[in-house]
Amino acid sequence: MSNSGRKPGRLVADKRYPRAGAKKPTKKPAPKRRKPAKRKTTRRRNPIAAFFIGIFRWLWRLIWRSTVFVSLVLAMIIGTAVFYTRAGLPEVSEIVDGRARGSVTLMDREGAVYARRGDQYGGAVTADGVSKHLKNAIVATEDKRFYNHFGLSPRGIASAVRINLSEGRGPLSGHGGSTLTQQTAKLLCLGNTYDPSEWESESAFVADCRRGSLQRKIKEAIYAMAMESKYSKDDILAIYMNRAYMGGGAYGAEAAAKRYFNKTAASLNPAESAMIAGLLTAPTRMAPTANLKRSQDRAATVLRLMNEQGYLTAEETRHYQNNPATLAAEAQMSAGGYFADWVMRSGPEFFTRDTTEDVLIRTTLDQRLQAATAEAVNKVFSEKVREGSKAEVAVVVMSADGAVRAMIGGRKTDASGLFNRASQAVRQTGSAFKPFVYATALELGYGPLDTVLDEPFCMNIPGSGEWCPKNYTKTFKGRVTLTDALKDSLNIPAVKISESVGRDLVMRVARDFGIYRDLKDTPSMALGSSEATLLEMTGAYAGILNGGSSVTPYGLTELRLRGDDTPLMGAGGGIGERVIQPRAAGELIWMMEKVVAEGTGARARLSDRPVAGKTGTSQEARDAWFVGFTADYVAGVWMGYDDNTPLSGVTGGGLPAEIWREVMTRVHQGIPAKPLPSQAPVVQAPAPQPAPQPAPRDQRRRDSILNQVLRDILGGN
Repeated sequence: MSNSGRKPGRLVADKRYPRAGAKKPTKKPAPKRRKPAKRKTTRRRNPIAAFFIGIFRWLWRLIWRSTVFVSLVLAMIIGTAVFYTRAGLPEVSEIVDGRARGSVTLMDREGAVYARRGDQYGGAVTADGVSKHLKNAIVATEDKRFYNHFGLSPRGIASAVRINLSEGRGPLSGHGGSTLTQQTAKLLCLGNTYDPSEWESESAFVADCRRGSLQRKIKEAIYAMAMESKYSKDDILAIYMNRAYMGGGAYGAEAAAKRYFNKTAASLNPAESAMIAGLLTAPTRMAPTANLKRSQDRAATVLRLMNEQGYLTAEETRHYQNNPATLAAEAQMSAGGYFADWVMRSGPEFFTRDTTEDVLIRTTLDQRLQAATAEAVNKVFSEKVREGSKAEVAVVVMSADGAVRAMIGGRKTDASGLFNRASQAVRQTGSAFKPFVYATALELGYGPLDTVLDEPFCMNIPGSGEWCPKNYTKTFKGRVTLTDALKDSLNIPAVKISESVGRDLVMRVARDFGIYRDLKDTPSMALGSSEATLLEMTGAYAGILNGGSSVTPYGLTELRLRGDDTPLMGAGGGIGERVIQPRAAGELIWMMEKVVAEGTGARARLSDRPVAGKTGTSQEARDAWFVGFTADYVAGVWMGYDDNTPLSGVTGGGLPAEIWREVMTRVHQGIPAKPLPSQAPVVQAPAPQPAPQPAPRDQRRRDSILNQVLRDILGGN
């Protein structure tokens, strides 16, 4: 029978006995018996607890849902506010210069910068255009997470609140936790601009921008997030670096780099960058021009922060901490403060004090002469003025054409922004006025050797009664020449000459020379009872030196806008119209030479060149003057108290003359001596006497007989 190809089946015995090589069947383990489950015993819950748990769960779900809902609503509101604020943000190029007014840069006669006024701005910089060290220093100091946040730093805010509370302040008072973006938002005043018609002053506007109220903080946060959404991080950093005030009148990194180091912001090294970054917390107090040591100490801290954040190696940090940044020579120059203030006041307001443009002004200042003047004043006051004295001083040095070369307006010789006694103090001139009396007389034909009687003298003044002037020495010298009267500063001859030539003409000559204030039309005018500033008096004496022409003192020679080559205005002073003839001016100079060589101005003598000048002491010695000149320069010195307290033991021929000598000795160093343009008087030879004529013959005979008779009587031969 065929099996149709199927394998033979197994026998029953085969099933009982396994084949060789066959695997032994494994026995399945018996299933484990499941233990019967314990029956749960349900305990009945306390219905009161269940009630409160249910309420708590309901409240939790309500709070959670409300929080989510409120958060979503706030997010929508904030997002809308950010979007709306972002739409109003201008382009970066429009907001880098945040000044409300322009700057004024003052240069001396050689073109070197010596003073700056207003808000200095060196030009726009970008984050990539400045030194990488400056960029790193600002980030390390102001906001180390700047490149990782969205405009706000929750960690920074939480840390600031914790510090404020621990120090006993309100959570928003003191440390603000502000990011660089928030600080930039403050600098932009949240998009508001200064309007003079709405604010009492610019400082009030800025103070309002800096307020730290909760409402202001919320607006600031929205504005910061809007900036982050519109500008790049480097754009925000650039706005900050351009608008931040960095002390010394400098706004922005470029202006600060030029102000302190006379270089561009792109070329700053780590030490210089750290010093500028260190200014940002307190720019006025930390400015290196105010206190270099304090600024260097702050820079050392900034360098340490740069090291901690990986911007500098430990070796670099030590090197720059041991070799801190120092000021450039130009930044250390502080001379000419009074002079700069005077130029700013005398120039047009719209180009000086209230300018909205960047202005360059070239002036007549000579920095060598300015330094020499300050040195001389400090020397005399340190050596010859008693400690604690509040006596003040003013000095002006100018050329014969009225160009002011140096100016000191007080004992703080290098100060600025203070009361300028050289140009603002109006004081009695005393005997320093007398040259204008004699100038009038010489112009009318008097000569230096003409005489006048110095004797007791009284006048009846209508409305005032009798007036009897006295000489300073209380003595009288009898008949004296005009030269001796001026040399010894005699009062009575000056009054007599003034009355002789006419007070109206004396007043006219004085006004034409520049003493333009209200001259008192009284006999005492000849003795200097009228008032003038030191600048006016020095300018009037310059008119005598230049041959008798009026002078308008000036300090500005050229004014132009930065970037323009064409000046907007030139010099505002100089030589004007003739007042007296050159002959009269020359004779007056000759007389004034005698004042220094032989008279009251002896302490002003210079050892190497001739000097002419005049002392002056006002009533009760409230003012002491010496004004004089050489062939090259005119200088005036005034001393006195601001409150008109009389000087003790000081006259014009004393300390003022000594200060004048010290000043002019230094001013003329290296300048060859020249003769003064004086004109000595021509001494008239006595008129020839006619030769004796022989007596007539009869007369001779009578004389002969008379002589014979007398000889007979007296027994003579």
